[in-house]
Amino acid sequence: MSFHGSYRPQDVEFLLKPIQVEHIENTRQKEQLIQTGARHYSEMLSPETLPSERYLQLFAQAHAMNRSRMARDCLTLAELIRRNVGPNPTLVSLARAGTPVGAILTHLLRELTGKPIAHYSVSIIRDRGIDANALDEILRRGTDPSTIVFIDGWTGKGVITDELTDAIEIYNTRRGTHIRAHLYVLADLAGKAFCAASAEDYLIPSSILNATISGLISRSVLNHAIGPQDYHGCVYFSQFSAHDRSIWFVEDMVSEARQQMNTHWQDNVQPADTAHAADCAQVFLDEEMQRHGIQDRNLIKPGIGEATRVLLRRLPERLIVRNPEAACVQHLLTLAHEKHVRVEHRAQMPFQAVSIIRSALDA
Repeated sequence: MSFHGSYRPQDVEFLLKPIQVEHIENTRQKEQLIQTGARHYSEMLSPETLPSERYLQLFAQAHAMNRSRMARDCLTLAELIRRNVGPNPTLVSLARAGTPVGAILTHLLRELTGKPIAHYSVSIIRDRGIDANALDEILRRGTDPSTIVFIDGWTGKGVITDELTDAIEIYNTRRGTHIRAHLYVLADLAGKAFCAASAEDYLIPSSILNATISGLISRSVLNHAIGPQDYHGCVYFSQFSAHDRSIWFVEDMVSEARQQMNTHWQDNVQPADTAHAADCAQVFLDEEMQRHGIQDRNLIKPGIGEATRVLLRRLPERLIVRNPEAACVQHLLTLAHEKHVRVEHRAQMPFQAVSIIRSALDA
């Protein structure tokens, strides 16, 4: 049976297994389990809650402020995919941050190509790789491997990009296939994606909500409930359906992109030059790790999207913002206030925001 979460069938098909997961309420305990290696992060979930009214107001402001830019970047990516891959690409978004972007691109590519574009969303997990069963199913349906493009929202340090490259190399070797690990993103802060619309750390509206903008699914899970023939798992939060914005967000962004199609937008389409941004980001991250005595690179999360994830579901030690007056970080400051997280101001950094996760040694 096809699984679409709260999306419509024409938006996406999740190649994920809906399961029940024991949520770990104590974030401090969860962080210790992850950092000490007692359990992998993909085995556990923190409970998801609905955002506060103040936070939803900030989301509405963020969406209004960045709607036009995100639509333009989605158009740019759609056109670059069409040029690079041809008129019939197969979109494989990385659940879950890639899913809203993939759904928008699916509709735009259908309009640009006149073809019935397929969009699947699959799991990829740091240190565990991509869901090989999901890729098997995509190919079993007759998909030409050369048409597959992977979609995500953004890169932070590029960890998932590296994971994708390694996982696809392993998959191709084992299966005798020739899938290309080409990742397309809206914002490539790490300079590691194959193609990006932007190298800037801007506020992608879908990055600041959880399940209610991603088809009501959790991030992907890989634990004892997943058998050798199963897809990676997820939790479906049907109890949040009254608050779901997933379809609304896709429709709104596609509507805005259609308005922009009436201009000569294709004349200026080109991928972002991310090399300089990547160099600056690398220098900053090295300096920041030394400044705070951080040994584990996974504890520092650069960029608005990654910083938001930390404040929503990890144990943050501090939040660093470039400009505390900037509209794009107001939701982060609200979360930091609600969770009593220390906030620092660092004017000279290449990101709008950086979150640092508390070390288990201090927890």
